[in-house]
Order: sequence, then structure tokens, then C-alpha cells
Amino acid sequence: MTDAPEQDQTPPAAAGGPPMIRVLAQYVKDLSFENPGLFGAQQGSSAPEIELGIDVKVEPGPPAEQIFSVELRLSARAKRQDSVVFICELVYAGVVQLQDATREDVEPMLLIECPRLLFPFARRIIADVTREGGHPPLMIDPIDFVGLYRQQRQRAEAQQAAATTA
Repeated sequence: MTDAPEQDQTPPAAAGGPPMIRVLAQYVKDLSFENPGLFGAQQGSSAPEIELGIDVKVEPGPPAEQIFSVELRLSARAKRQDSVVFICELVYAGVVQLQDATREDVEPMLLIECPRLLFPFARRIIADVTREGGHPPLMIDPIDFVGLYRQQRQRAEAQQAAATTA
């Protein structure tokens, strides 16, 4: 046995390595469930029509630490004919730290990869809440965050082009 201190077995972080996302925290920021049509839903034989809304919001934290708050906003409204069966709205947030991210990597990491990490947890919460509300669990299909990001970029570029020509 020697008196030499134990060496840390974890390899040091490589400077300039691949960009990484470190999830520091994740939590339910806001959750709302309204169940006005449970009795009517029990009477109907057809499945309700589901309207789904998806949005991602990013708030920067300390710039030197590359910490951000990413909010995944999901809303579901179930309707049968003209009556609302249920409304569920969830804001599920994560506090993330980007490591070794270049300026070009930051936006796709925050708007594609972070929501992709948060989605399974948010999906489970929506399913549990709708089930506890007396309905079959609402299992939201996987979301194409790359496609949503591309649509957002195209809208932003079109708005910018319209603003410069006006």
C-alpha cells in the first residue's frame, strides 16, 4: 500500500470534442386538465377527434456557462361533434447545459435534440393524466422535431425576406 492519492478514473473532457447536452434538471412547469365532457364521452360510440399542438421555447441562462431552459409545450383537445371531451395542456421543461457546442450547433441542439430528450417524459404524463381523467390514455405519436425545426426556419426566413422587401 502506498500513500499516493487515488487518481480519478474518469477520462478528462476533451477540449473541442463532440458537442454534448447535459440535462441538469427536468420538471413539470405547468399542467392543466379539463374534463367537461366525460359523461358525454361515455355515451358516444365513436372515438373523439384529437387536436394536438406542439411548441418549443428556449430561454437562455448564464451565457458563460451555456445553460438554457427548454420548454416542450404540448396541448391536446378531444372533441366529439361540437362538444369538448377533454383539454390537456402540459409545459414540460428541462434545464440543460451545452458542452463543446459551436455557434452553429446551439440552435439545432436546443430546438431538436433537447425536445427529443424531454418528449418521452411529457408523453407519459399526458397518457397518465388522460387515463386518470377516465379516458383511454392518449399516446402521442413520436414527433419529428427535425421537420418542425425546418418549418420554423423556413417561416423565419420568409418573414425576414418579406421585411427586407417591404
